[in-house]
Amino acid sequence: MLLHADQALLPEGWAKDVSVEVEGGRIVAVAPSRGGHRVGCLLPAPVNLHSHAFQRAMAGLTEFRTAGQDSFWTWRSLMYRFLEQLSPEDVEAIAAQVMVEMAEAGYAAVAEFHYLHHGLGGVSYDDRAEMAGRICAAADTTGFGLTLLPVLYERGGCDGRALAGGQLRFGNGLEGFVRLREASAGHLAALPQDAVLGVAPHSLRAVSPESLKTAEAMSGPIHIHVAEQVAEVEEVLAFTGQRPVDWLLSHARVDARWCLIHATQMLPSETLALAGSGAVAGLCPITEANLGDGIFDGARYLSAGGVFGIGSDSNVRISLSEEIRMLEYSQRLGLKARAVLADGRSVGRVIFEGMVKGGAQAAGRDAGAIAVGKWADLVALDCEGPDMAGRKGDRLLDSFAFAGDDRMVRDLWSAGRHIVHNGRHIARDAVRARFAKVMARLAEAL
Repeated sequence: MLLHADQALLPEGWAKDVSVEVEGGRIVAVAPSRGGHRVGCLLPAPVNLHSHAFQRAMAGLTEFRTAGQDSFWTWRSLMYRFLEQLSPEDVEAIAAQVMVEMAEAGYAAVAEFHYLHHGLGGVSYDDRAEMAGRICAAADTTGFGLTLLPVLYERGGCDGRALAGGQLRFGNGLEGFVRLREASAGHLAALPQDAVLGVAPHSLRAVSPESLKTAEAMSGPIHIHVAEQVAEVEEVLAFTGQRPVDWLLSHARVDARWCLIHATQMLPSETLALAGSGAVAGLCPITEANLGDGIFDGARYLSAGGVFGIGSDSNVRISLSEEIRMLEYSQRLGLKARAVLADGRSVGRVIFEGMVKGGAQAAGRDAGAIAVGKWADLVALDCEGPDMAGRKGDRLLDSFAFAGDDRMVRDLWSAGRHIVHNGRHIARDAVRARFAKVMARLAEAL
């Protein structure tokens, strides 16, 4: 495959009239143009570094007030009730829809934080990794890149209380989790070579310190929820004497393999320490706004050289451009300033380049740049529309993020697989029809 880009964002900056050659899913040459399939603006396509695919089917169902103050915790109770309705077939259909929407939004791959493992009441399927297999099947159907992160979830809180209710579908003891992860690897092996297996100890509340050490010794990227809510911080502080990020940095070998999801509740000292660790801060601006999580200390973190990426988490709204916009706008609202994350480069470019680099690192995916040897994760934007006409360089990215939307995504390649053509995923119609049937059934059940 040979592409010609009128403009391309390379590691060294913007370039005009560039040819990108792809073989075997990887970029084999980047050179002055010698023809090929023409696109207006070619960018490295980012990884969506944090997703719970099944929650996509909940979008729009929780926007009302329950008794008293509504919060993350009341939302979580509703989520537990919702997942009681989901079968493996449902999860596969939902995950495929999610991956189609992510691809059409400009993402090339997802790091799926997968914790819905068992049937009702926590009863294991005959195949312990049945649900993980369904996520892999969705990736196979859609051609979407996948980093699978089986979640270890063994207790209901720092006090060691047993799991109950909806949590039973998540739960595993350490031995059972090891078997589940091995079975998940078998499903992942059927996917193309760019698929990656990691591990996700759910949170400090849900995993014991001893089990965290075991998870840390496993291969691949390590993702963990941390410091998302004030109540979570207070619980960890009460039981350990340290705040979550502080405790994790002092008790685990947190480095470039790690991705700390959310981290919206940090002291300045924790922010600087996390930035210095080399780990990725996994930010989910739309979900964090939807759940009232708080605002990540982005200006301080980036000024200290911190690595970050972006994920869609609850999938209440899957939009790459909107995630970028929400991240910067939250900083502006918090600090009462403009262009907070700009650093000589424009805001759009700072966030886009940061999330591309950090997302690839967090997913353990050899991508993140239009460079020889990297997986060909590429996205082409439409430069002919009214918001892009005459725009060049950083202003293209700023127009995409702040004036446009995901309809500007024209083509997308995931490890060289051309899965979005002219703004439409190649499996959109079949996937959407299956998803619609699941949603109709869920509407009747709920």
